[in-house]
Amino acid sequence: MRTPPSLLAALAALVLAGSSCGTEGSGTGSPAPGHPGSAAARPAHVPAAPGEVTTRYPVTVLDDGDGAELCVGGVADSLPPQCGGPRLVGWDWADHAGDFETRSGVRWGDFLVTGTFDGTSLTPTEVVPGDQVDPPAPQDDQDRFATPCPEPEGGWRVLDPGKTTQATQDRTFEAAQRLEGYAYSWVDQSINPVWDDWQDGTATDSETEQSLNDPTLLIINVKVTGDPVAAERTLRETWGGSLCVTQAQHTQKELMAIADDLFDLPGSLGGGPEDDWVDFEVLYDDGSYQAWADATYGAGTVVVTSALVEAGD
Repeated sequence: MRTPPSLLAALAALVLAGSSCGTEGSGTGSPAPGHPGSAAARPAHVPAAPGEVTTRYPVTVLDDGDGAELCVGGVADSLPPQCGGPRLVGWDWADHAGDFETRSGVRWGDFLVTGTFDGTSLTPTEVVPGDQVDPPAPQDDQDRFATPCPEPEGGWRVLDPGKTTQATQDRTFEAAQRLEGYAYSWVDQSINPVWDDWQDGTATDSETEQSLNDPTLLIINVKVTGDPVAAERTLRETWGGSLCVTQAQHTQKELMAIADDLFDLPGSLGGGPEDDWVDFEVLYDDGSYQAWADATYGAGTVVVTSALVEAGD
């Protein structure tokens, strides 16, 4: 799904509040303030998989002369590309003639890889070229960005046109980030009459683009751990359009501290705060990462996703 310009602006506001990806982790293993402690052992190594695992979708296999690696942690946009990951045992490029590129001594291609994983390297048992795999279904973020407040009597509407401009929208997001207990903010475009057409790709003209940048046709959403009523009063000083302020369990500062603490775990592939939780991806989780995170920070505070998953799931 394409992301409209005004939604990009809102997401940019979240980025200004900080991102954990690529930052140095604290490595203390200590829970952030407001979260339960845990006697569970912090993961010290990537676990081996008891059975076959797969990449779920095609990922880059790259060999810069030191042996083939499975690039599950992202690929640098260069030519040749740059990336790294677990070693692929027994990989022979001759078996994949026509399915990879070569440049400056580097060979790479996209493959769906299934095999056995010992915690360090993966031994392929089945390899399918990426162009022979159906692409994954596009992710639908509609529910994620839905407004949790009930529609007010009379519907969502502008209360003060003078405070419903792009400039006041920007100031409102800045004010939200200064709120005590600030947790998260986003825009909901569902009240825009062209939103559904934009989502399904049937509306792409310049008039539609202009409509998607119209601050009178969106709802600003803000979450705080403090008093939502008091927070709304503050935000109404700069915003006269549709507004929804709701309660959160964790501040963004708390979630950032958790994300930083997770970053240097073995097998970490990055992540960061989402809507009242932390998204965290690892090379492979047999359930031990998630169990430790639940015990340490509270169930649901961290959602662990695994790049390698059990084959057949």
